[in-house]
Amino acid sequence: MDIRKTALWVIDVDRRLITLKTFRKTTVLHPSDISKEVGRSTQNISHALHEMEEKGIVESIDEKSTWKKYMLTEIGKKILKEVEKILDPDE
Repeated sequence: MDIRKTALWVIDVDRRLITLKTFRKTTVLHPSDISKEVGRSTQNISHALHEMEEKGIVESIDEKSTWKKYMLTEIGKKILKEVEKILDPDE
């Protein structure tokens, strides 16, 4: 996986960027937790999480539950760092 290319894919759509950034503070998140924090609908955040799950950025830790919780994968952590580097290259 090309980390930079995937980071740019995340940045390209604000719901993905907003969702990814929430993982800076908390390791495990539920879509409703994210939606409350960022002021977006749970559907919007769930869509972003689904997209990122398909790319291997996040993973569900409650496969059987309808109330899934998500966490960053190792690749997701690298992508978050790359996103931050792209958005703020001076840090």
